Amino acid sequence: MTTKPPPDTVRQRKKNTTIGTQRYLPIAEIRNNTVILKNGGLRAILHVEATNFHLKSETEQEAIIAGYGAFLNTVSFPIQILVRSTHINIDTYLAYLQSKMEQQKNLLLQEQTASHINFIVRLLEMADIMQKHFYLILPIDRNVRRKTLLEKFLEWLHPEDSAVKAAQRNREFNEGARMLNDRIELAQSGLNGVGLHTSRLQTRELIQLYYEIYNPQTSQRQKIPQNITDLNTDATTL
Repeated sequence: MTTKPPPDTVRQRKKNTTIGTQRYLPIAEIRNNTVILKNGGLRAILHVEATNFHLKSETEQEAIIAGYGAFLNTVSFPIQILVRSTHINIDTYLAYLQSKMEQQKNLLLQEQTASHINFIVRLLEMADIMQKHFYLILPIDRNVRRKTLLEKFLEWLHPEDSAVKAAQRNREFNEGARMLNDRIELAQSGLNGVGLHTSRLQTRELIQLYYEIYNPQTSQRQKIPQNITDLNTDATTL
């Protein structure tokens, strides 16, 4: 004879599943255009626009290389360069074409616009068109002592969080944010000097980036709303 577990046991099991999933993420929150880690570290991400190096003249190429080397020599803190390849997303462009088609009063032009939309959709379905995004990740870390490989593994595998740590992160945030802004200004100045335009990812853009990284399939079907208040979160925090 089998019996069903008590309701409390079922609820507790679901609760434990949620906690178990979240504990593997190093991110505590995202606010004020900054990623805040559970260990108190801060991260800012710069999006770097690509430049076609091979179309530059030899003199321009040498200047870019020399300028980039000079930028690296001025950096006294660790940086991470991320190159991310994703399937091209032109939903915004297709929505724009759809709105234009609906506003079009000429029937022939309306049909031509619809045909153009269908052509683009079929082309994306048949061809594996990719796009690359370039990011520069700038850190602020509180832990000065160099950790062993085992400590790093255990920290990322079982990061512990608590109300005490959250309060400490809030107290230290303003000071860390000022230090992070100094590093951002240094990086942007150095990269702009070699013709690379950069922009800091805002809160919603950070949410979108991590959402796509952790949910590559779901993010293709379920989009984050333009207004992040629809997520039932604070306007600057996820």
